[in-house]
Amino acid sequence: MPYARQDLITWQPGGYYHLYNRGARGLNIFRQPENYLFALRRIKHYSRAFHLTIIAYCLMPNHYHLLVRQEGETPAGLLPQRVFNSYTKAYNKRYGHSGTLFEHRYRAKQVSDETYLIHLCRYIHANPVKDRLVADPRAWPYSNYLEWIGERDGTLVDRAFVRAWAGSPQDYQALVWDYLEKRRLPDGAQQFLEALVK
Repeated sequence: MPYARQDLITWQPGGYYHLYNRGARGLNIFRQPENYLFALRRIKHYSRAFHLTIIAYCLMPNHYHLLVRQEGETPAGLLPQRVFNSYTKAYNKRYGHSGTLFEHRYRAKQVSDETYLIHLCRYIHANPVKDRLVADPRAWPYSNYLEWIGERDGTLVDRAFVRAWAGSPQDYQALVWDYLEKRRLPDGAQQFLEALVK
């Protein structure tokens, strides 16, 4: 099994984890640019504090995806807890919102087969185009796609991982566009992804 369900996760150094959630009843959890930036500052802070490496991320109006590697003993699952607990408090105060902001407790899947990591990354980075927010993933500022293709400096990326797994920036762009045009990954990767995002 290339992934492990949340109830079967073993949080361990060197482990890769897909962390994600969406707004309750389809609610937009990010309304304005400053909302995204607040969450990104929190992600940066807590990823450092918890010794996590951000591999790929994308914040969307009504959901988010984080792919992280746990470097130390602190469970990667603390990242969405801390980030989005403080985010929810700030959101509720700013917008006078009450009740549940998120659909459920964050979801987490352990990616135990590294061969599928690159397919998960391109799925994450393709989200803004797939959801028709932009026509090109380069136009969506709230993911680290631009860091992956060398068009933006940033600290929320593992450049050694990108070099090892994605090849050149042009290779990775082609890989993402291949997925966007076909909307399908190679068979094993497609099955993995479908199970991973359930």
